[in-house]
Amino acid sequence: MDSGAESYRRFLMGDETGLTDIVREYRDGLTLYLVKLTGDIFAAEEIMEQVFFTLVAKKPHFSGKSSFKTWLYIIGRNAALDAARRRRHLADTPPEDTPEALAEEESVERDFLRQERCMAVHRAIKKLPPQYREALYLAYFEGMTAAETAAVMKKSRHQTENLLYRARAALRDELKKEGIDRYEEL
Repeated sequence: MDSGAESYRRFLMGDETGLTDIVREYRDGLTLYLVKLTGDIFAAEEIMEQVFFTLVAKKPHFSGKSSFKTWLYIIGRNAALDAARRRRHLADTPPEDTPEALAEEESVERDFLRQERCMAVHRAIKKLPPQYREALYLAYFEGMTAAETAAVMKKSRHQTENLLYRARAALRDELKKEGIDRYEEL
């Protein structure tokens, strides 16, 4: 049993620190995932809070068929889709621009080139279809397995593996258009 599942079990048994542990461990990652879905940090934070409120108010059953993180992200995705339906616009707006380059003891020129490559990758990702963006985000930024990504996206594992293959190929093509042939350095 993973730590999230154990914390949730404790919370359901009346230990309030279980919920605190869940929020502390999953708040940031869930918010970043929701930002990618909504394209709006404020909406993402609101939905994230709604997800944790759902845990408190409704106490949904966690069956353990997937990891706790996957289950929580499914709840988040569903909440984001519900919010998008309520707002009557698509939740697949492009992600925000690249984050600031990591502070390293490298030359200014090297930092600048790295930032340019990152921006090119994000520009390329923005051009991809929404399902490709979501699959790549879950697999690479959240580190989910193909099975976990499939569960969140409500697809079969085989469909998800094919989707990831096509997404990587499309990203490679977009990067070539940006003039980047080697993206492993990113």
